Amino acid sequence: MMSCFRLTAAALGLGLLAGCATSQSVTEPRQERQAGDWEAQTEQVEAFTSWNLTGKVGLRTPQESTSANLDWRQTPYHYRLLVTGPMGAGRSTLEGRDGRVSLTTSEGRFEADSPEALMEQRLGWSLPVSSLTDWVRGLPANDSDFEMTDDELGFPASLEQDGWEIDYRGWKDVNGTWLPNRLVMTYDDLRATLVVNQWQPLEQ
Repeated sequence: MMSCFRLTAAALGLGLLAGCATSQSVTEPRQERQAGDWEAQTEQVEAFTSWNLTGKVGLRTPQESTSANLDWRQTPYHYRLLVTGPMGAGRSTLEGRDGRVSLTTSEGRFEADSPEALMEQRLGWSLPVSSLTDWVRGLPANDSDFEMTDDELGFPASLEQDGWEIDYRGWKDVNGTWLPNRLVMTYDDLRATLVVNQWQPLEQ
């Protein structure tokens, strides 16, 4: 149904921001971004390669509109996306490591060359999982051309890459570093919205 959404796999990546470690107790998350914050934290964001993300994904096409819960665990060597709800046809688990990608559903376990192709084949829809690892942090994937615009504070406002347009609609302070918590991604007549409920950094 959505074969036009198959994309070239991009490099995976993400790691935790150390920021300013102090001997005091953890400070409360900041509520407002400031000009210069993004530039000051770029290295931390690029090094942020291990996390567990929980949230919700909404998918809208001319034929339907649906959503699912998402539990995404990412490290430099392995990723696992657990999708539950209508979009995931109940419960689907996408995993990748060492060049191998598998998808487990109620119908069994399946493999393919890329996460995008595997999701398209088995679920009938696909998201750019390989590139999303970078996009979800506010970074472009590193294997193709892109165009990016900034907002008035210097944070990413929109990103165009591989035929997708990503709009950054919200940010959250996670242990001293601002990370996106609402992204709207469009590709032709597909619109996917990712709302992040929690970013949890993982120790490497």
